Amino acid sequence: MKTTLPKETEVKHDWWLIDATDKPAGRLAVEICRLLRGRHKPDYAPHIDAGDFVVVVNSAKVGLSGNSKEEKKVYAKYTGYQSGYFETPAGVMRQKNPNYILWHAVRGMLPKNHMSRTLLKRLKLYPGAEHPHAPQNPQPVG
Repeated sequence: MKTTLPKETEVKHDWWLIDATDKPAGRLAVEICRLLRGRHKPDYAPHIDAGDFVVVVNSAKVGLSGNSKEEKKVYAKYTGYQSGYFETPAGVMRQKNPNYILWHAVRGMLPKNHMSRTLLKRLKLYPGAEHPHAPQNPQPVG
């Protein structure tokens, strides 16, 4: 029996809708990565881009598990210059950029190669309940 691999032109990219209200960021990021990479499809191959589009609503309400994670969890960035290291607690980051917490978790779980940039472009994050992707008819993840 021969293994058949799908061609990039034969792959159908579906649309999925996820509500992030009060769900832990890490567990939600695992589910999002599975859909983005296409691991839920029977013809999955790691080198073929067979992933789907994922629309996440209420990303500002994503939960962080653990005691006082809003103060303890820190997002760091470095500009490359002296004294250019900045740390931002999760509570402040949630106010400045509510999508960043979930985006950062998903980015860290994707493979570190060129395909991850393409996959991240298929992730659509919205802090509220409204999204402009109604014409694509995204299916809710149950």
